[in-house]
Amino acid sequence: MCRWAAYIGAPIFLDEIVSRPGHSLIHQSHCATQCHTAINADGFGIAWYGERAEPGLYRDVLPAWSDPNLKSLTAQVRSGLFLAHVRASTGTATSRNNCHPFTHGPWSFMHNGQIGGFEMFRRDADMMIPEELYPHRKGATDSEAIFLVALAEGLDGDPRGALERASARFIALSKAKGVGAYLRMTAALSDGKRLYAVRYASDGNAPSLYYRWSETRGGMAVVSEPLEDGEGDWTEVPEYSFCTIEREAVRVEDFMPCKLALAA
Repeated sequence: MCRWAAYIGAPIFLDEIVSRPGHSLIHQSHCATQCHTAINADGFGIAWYGERAEPGLYRDVLPAWSDPNLKSLTAQVRSGLFLAHVRASTGTATSRNNCHPFTHGPWSFMHNGQIGGFEMFRRDADMMIPEELYPHRKGATDSEAIFLVALAEGLDGDPRGALERASARFIALSKAKGVGAYLRMTAALSDGKRLYAVRYASDGNAPSLYYRWSETRGGMAVVSEPLEDGEGDWTEVPEYSFCTIEREAVRVEDFMPCKLALAA
């Protein structure tokens, strides 16, 4: 499975999350401890916010540990809000367009998990993306599709509800095909002002997700796995949860797309 990390708070160099900690995101890409795939080498990406409303974006298909450009970039760029992701493909091709994060306007989005049987209903999923958003469908992943559908469902005004409604639509498609694990996900998204994170699985087997406030950095990290061995003050996000994060404040709400899917 993919691994990811996000940060919001006082501006820091990207490498303080991406590469410098003992169990940094790059370390997790070849030595993950809380997922079934030990190697995440199908690409990586970073979306970061700076002086403009729209995030900067850097993605490539190399293993994260072997790209000197990534090392140089993260050592020089500072940001108070960024999302970083290392990819383990669940079936779609290894290409730059399939690497996370995905962006549209001020929004950035990244995902770990899968939608069961997506390859069987990819055309149906694409049909849920409105015509005005479809030109932004650059890749072939379920993650990009659910992001664009969430935008159509009103992400700008209601992030939790929009992602919940989009997830319910994908669960319904997966269920119609009779594929067991309809949706497993952790995801992070941001509009450049707040950071949002979700942990959910329709079968009760959600990927891991943690957050921690650092007084030293003056910011909050949200991660697939803790960044240092032996740090015991990471808070595990409960399953079926949607988190809204503004610096040290974390609001946790229920995330229940399964109820919407049943009612559909």
